[in-house]
Amino acid sequence: MGNKTYRFRLYPNQEQQQFLAKCFGCSRFVYNYFLRLTTDIYTDCQKSLRYKEWAKLLTSLKKEFEWLNEVNSQALQQTLKNLETAYSRFFKGLAKFPRFKKRSNKQSFRVPQHFSITEESKLKLPKMTPIKMVIHREIEGEIKSVTITKTASGKYYASIVTELEISKAPLNGEKIGLDLGLKDFVITSKPEKFPNPRYFQRSLRRLKIRQRRLSRKVKDSNNRNKARVRVAKIHEKVANQRLDYQHKISLKLTNENQVISCEDLNIKGIVKNRKLAKQISDVAWGQFLTLLEYKGDIYGCEIKRVDRFFPSSKRCSNCGYIKEDLTLKDREWTCRECHAHHDRDINACWNLLQFSDGYIEQEVSESTPNQTVEMQCIKSVSS
Repeated sequence: MGNKTYRFRLYPNQEQQQFLAKCFGCSRFVYNYFLRLTTDIYTDCQKSLRYKEWAKLLTSLKKEFEWLNEVNSQALQQTLKNLETAYSRFFKGLAKFPRFKKRSNKQSFRVPQHFSITEESKLKLPKMTPIKMVIHREIEGEIKSVTITKTASGKYYASIVTELEISKAPLNGEKIGLDLGLKDFVITSKPEKFPNPRYFQRSLRRLKIRQRRLSRKVKDSNNRNKARVRVAKIHEKVANQRLDYQHKISLKLTNENQVISCEDLNIKGIVKNRKLAKQISDVAWGQFLTLLEYKGDIYGCEIKRVDRFFPSSKRCSNCGYIKEDLTLKDREWTCRECHAHHDRDINACWNLLQFSDGYIEQEVSESTPNQTVEMQCIKSVSS
């Protein structure tokens, strides 16, 4: 059994928008209140609270603030579970410390029960009249929960989570190595190159104009809010363009290949480079690898991660020689031992493919420099 999420656009009327704003506000208040409370208690008493303690305190909090009773109680409980998840991810080293939620950012709340989809394709939530929803594809599986989201640009969406039996497709197709870059977004060992569209760079001029106009508006005025929405729409369009492009590439690669070998990138470390941080963030390597992995499970494509310390670009895929003085601006180079001429990115793809299949350990020559580095990488992958 597995989960699948469907995202549909909502079109609430004026009255429904006011009630949704109340739900967003109550969820945000509960999240921020218990985040502050937990932080203060840990600072003073070195004692950490969790969901069980929060749920008991939420009952007394409703008596103090009666307007919390106007929204669905389970939505507030789900907010506390989200806060507990944020704390757990922080202590595991997977995320930063939980931050307070703002009204101007993306808003959301989750409803786990007592909702339904009517015959008119409308979404019925507790304490609300049915909301118009555009269902553009059939919903498969048993519906488990729904999350209502309002973007910074003012659009409403419903993310419906279903549970169904997902059978993995049989492995079929070819084996390829895959390298990610900035000049070309994706390079494969076929060879095949997918260009980097640089969506954020294209919208940068228009974004600067809108942000300059936003900065000149009076704080908390209606004109400032309108200018903020215009800036948010530009960012939202860039994100949608990038996601659509990555969906198409990941679908094509997972459908046509049986095994894809790619490098396990340290994106958090790479993005600290102040000269390339904007370009790296624009290309969104992490998001693409996430799409590649979950689609690989659906379409029968195995995704292999190669150790990040493996010198894929510096190593000659023909003889195993490592070019130590290779710099980032060197897009092509010639091997000193076998005199083979390499394209930097395609050569890296071939090395990633050979390394994941275990060929490099047999092909490394005795005169290859830094052979111990490759052997350590091979041991880490095999283990």
